[in-house]
Amino acid sequence: MKFRRSAALGLATILAATSLTACGRGASNDEDTIKLGTTEADMGYWKVFEDEAEKAGVKIKTTQFADYSTPNRALSEGEVDANLFQHLKFLAEYNVGANDTLVPIGSTQIVPLALYWKDHSSIDGIDGQEVAVPNDPSNQGRAINVLKQAGLVTLKSEGLVTPTPADIDTAASKVKVVPVDSAQTTTVYSEGKPAIINNTFLERANIDAKAAIFKDDPNAPEAEPYINAIVVRQDDVNNEKIAKLVEVYHTEAVQKALSEDSKGTSVEVKRDKAELKEILDRLQANQK
Repeated sequence: MKFRRSAALGLATILAATSLTACGRGASNDEDTIKLGTTEADMGYWKVFEDEAEKAGVKIKTTQFADYSTPNRALSEGEVDANLFQHLKFLAEYNVGANDTLVPIGSTQIVPLALYWKDHSSIDGIDGQEVAVPNDPSNQGRAINVLKQAGLVTLKSEGLVTPTPADIDTAASKVKVVPVDSAQTTTVYSEGKPAIINNTFLERANIDAKAAIFKDDPNAPEAEPYINAIVVRQDDVNNEKIAKLVEVYHTEAVQKALSEDSKGTSVEVKRDKAELKEILDRLQANQK
């Protein structure tokens, strides 16, 4: 799930959703067709993805969802064969909350979460500053871990997936963390203060994504929960037809289109399904 898609979605919202608000396209009934649910069909890369899949012998029947709470339930209920819209942490929260067993069959990408500071090109001189972070649960924990990776905060315990401000050792940290509404992080930035800003808000505020002074390492253990994946029902974990979608996603044509959509901020991730399942299991254990 890219970060524009990782706004806080409480489990109550997920469980309360009662209708599948979606629209399908490209209907086909032959055995090589995969019904794929997503929230990304309106992005430029999606048409390229569909075209490349057809070249590989797989027709995609796309179902575009208007929210993030229904694609997993649609998959569980057989409305679609697979979905592509979420990161592993989101999937873990859904599985635990819904008592479901959906699984990833292939990784797609990570969009790093980054620290911005107007008129600064590095973290030099940031010691003693107040740093704004998104206050929603999904982004706040990751934002604090970004600052940890940057060496700006120290946590009381290691290995926390979603640390809170209470987990910060303030005496040992170089900056003070100030949680604010996600949409207000750009306002803080415009006032000349450092802020962790979700990609969703960069373009709206005319902030160049390349102006980040630090971003999390997509290869670091702390980033693993935010690996996006193609997800299926447990029965389809070895479905070779659906597995072709993973191969197609990583073709040069699709990756080029994705880079254009994300303005170069997305990072391709290649993890096999066994690794992804291990990460998912760990995240689910932490949810219980």
